[in-house]
Amino acid sequence: MSETNFLPGTYTHQPQNGSVSWRSPSNIALVKYWGKHVDQLPKNTSVSFTLSNCFSETTMQYRKKDGAGYDFEVYLDEKREEGFEPKIGQFFDRIKNYLPFLEQYAFRIDTSNSFPHSSGIASSASGMSALALCLMSLEREFMGGELSEEKFKNKASFLARLGSGSACRSIDGPLIVWGEHPDIEGSSDLFGIEYPFDVHPNFSNYRDTILLVDKGEKQVSSTVGHGLMKNHPYAAVRFEQANKNITRLIDVFRNGNLDAFIEIVESEALQLHAMMMTSLPYFILMKPNTLEVIDRIWQFRNDTGSKVCFTLDAGANVHVLYPDSEKEVVTSFIGSELTQFCKNGSFIDDKAGTGAQSL
Repeated sequence: MSETNFLPGTYTHQPQNGSVSWRSPSNIALVKYWGKHVDQLPKNTSVSFTLSNCFSETTMQYRKKDGAGYDFEVYLDEKREEGFEPKIGQFFDRIKNYLPFLEQYAFRIDTSNSFPHSSGIASSASGMSALALCLMSLEREFMGGELSEEKFKNKASFLARLGSGSACRSIDGPLIVWGEHPDIEGSSDLFGIEYPFDVHPNFSNYRDTILLVDKGEKQVSSTVGHGLMKNHPYAAVRFEQANKNITRLIDVFRNGNLDAFIEIVESEALQLHAMMMTSLPYFILMKPNTLEVIDRIWQFRNDTGSKVCFTLDAGANVHVLYPDSEKEVVTSFIGSELTQFCKNGSFIDDKAGTGAQSL
C-alpha cells in the first residue's frame, strides 16, 4: 500500500456547517519508536498498549467559507490556545492533498485532556488522533457514508501519523503495531494496525499505573530527540534490536511468558533513554525519583515474585505495568512504596483499552 491509497474519493455531499466529536486515547509503547525519516515514517517497528483512562476529547465545528487558505482556531479547556495553532497549520499542510476540503471550511477545534498537560503522557498521540478522526468523520459525510470501517480507520491512522508519529497507534486497541515488519503481514510504515496474532489471557486488561514523577515541560522535545538519531553512532544497532524484540514478543504474547515480557519491555525503556544519553548533544530526561521508582520495582519483584515491571516514555514519569490478576497487591505496593516519589503523590490508574470512540 502507498500514499496514493489515501487520496480522496468522490465527494457527493458538502454540508454548510456542522460538528463532529471524538474521544481518542493515548498509548504506551512496549517496543519503542525513536528515530524517523521522511514524512513521520519510523526507522523501526513498534508495538503499544492503547490506554483507556488517558484520553483527549475533541469537537470540531465547521462551516463553509469563501476564499483560499486555512481558517481555524484551537481551544484547550475552552480557552484559546494560539500557541497550538502553528502545529495544526503544519499538520494541515501535510494532509491537504488527502483532504482537499481543508481550505473550504472554517474550523473551531475544542479539545480537553483527561490528564494534566505536560505530565509526560502523550497528549500529542491522543490529541492528533482525535483530530484526525474528526476530519475523517467529515470526509465520510462528504462521501455520503461510502467509506468502509477499515478504510476509515486506516486513513485516520495515516493522517494522525502526519501530525504525531505515535498518534497512529491510538485509533484501535488494545495492541497496535506500527512499522513494516517481515514477521507481521499487513504491517505498514504508513499507519498502525491491530496486532494480528493470538494473545495469551495473561495480557487481557493489562494494567498501567502512571506515576507522575515530574509534571514540568521536557527540556528536550520528542521531535528534537528523534532528529538526533540521524547521526547517532548506535542508531543502526538500536533499530535492529527493536525489530528483533518485535519478533520475540510474538512468541511472548502467544505463550504468556511474563518473565520474557518483563525483560523485553524494561530493556526497551532503558535503551530508549540510553539513546538520549549518547546522542550529540546528549540529554537526560529521567529524574532521581525515576531511578528510585525503578529500584523499588526491582526490589519488590525480587522479594515477592510479582510480575510487575516498568516502562518509560520520553520523559521522567514511570509506567508501572502489571497483569490484571495482580491488581490488588500491586496497587497496595504503589500506594505504600512508590507514590512518595511522585509530584504531590500524583498518579493515574489506567489499563489497556480498545481505542477511540465517536461522541
